[in-house]
Amino acid sequence: MIKKMLSDNDIRLTYPVMSQLRTHVSEHEYVDCVKRQSQASGYQIAALFDEGQVHCLAGYRISESLAWGKFLYVDDLVSDQNGRSKNYGKQMVAWLEEEARKNGCQEFHLDSGVQRHGAHRFYLRERMDITCYHFAKKI
Repeated sequence: MIKKMLSDNDIRLTYPVMSQLRTHVSEHEYVDCVKRQSQASGYQIAALFDEGQVHCLAGYRISESLAWGKFLYVDDLVSDQNGRSKNYGKQMVAWLEEEARKNGCQEFHLDSGVQRHGAHRFYLRERMDITCYHFAKKI
């Protein structure tokens, strides 16, 4: 079952899995950070549950730009390291694609760190294309 995590308690339940990807975010600041992003950009978290436990989650937002039109952007996509290869990621991507369709999005986007080779193999298997380079600079 995949569920949108809306309450503070729901969001808190996702921290153990999210922290596997976003190791720099402390448990103490996590809920407030998610709520700020939600207010600023419509960020939401969806979590896949199996046997009452969160096994995969996605942090995403719906936006619009001149470059892409209306799109769903995935900021965070992570499967629990103890439950990989159980199709949780595949189920989550399918759910996100349906969420994009329901919201009138023309495109689905995410960025992935260049070192995340396993994630890249997964995205390519899910028929996603590598469409650009993303450049960043610390300020």
